[in-house]
Amino acid sequence: MFYVYLLDHIQDKTWYIGYTTNLERRLSEHQNGGGSRTTSLKKGNYKLIYYEAYLNKQDATSREKYLKSGSGRKYIKKQLRNYLS
Repeated sequence: MFYVYLLDHIQDKTWYIGYTTNLERRLSEHQNGGGSRTTSLKKGNYKLIYYEAYLNKQDATSREKYLKSGSGRKYIKKQLRNYLS
């Protein structure tokens, strides 16, 4: 399984979108400062607010790329409007 996920930084409300094959391990890495360059600078305080599961890597990476685009962010904000309000 491949997972596309969205993290919300609790303090400054910035989002991080990524993909992984092991969601629990990846979340732990982000919380402990061992995640991506972007999340390691803020060290923890991330909350998983959304994820999707895919059977193949190409579908997951395509979805991650879309969600990181302007129209993808607009789409995900619409999907999460109840969380954001």
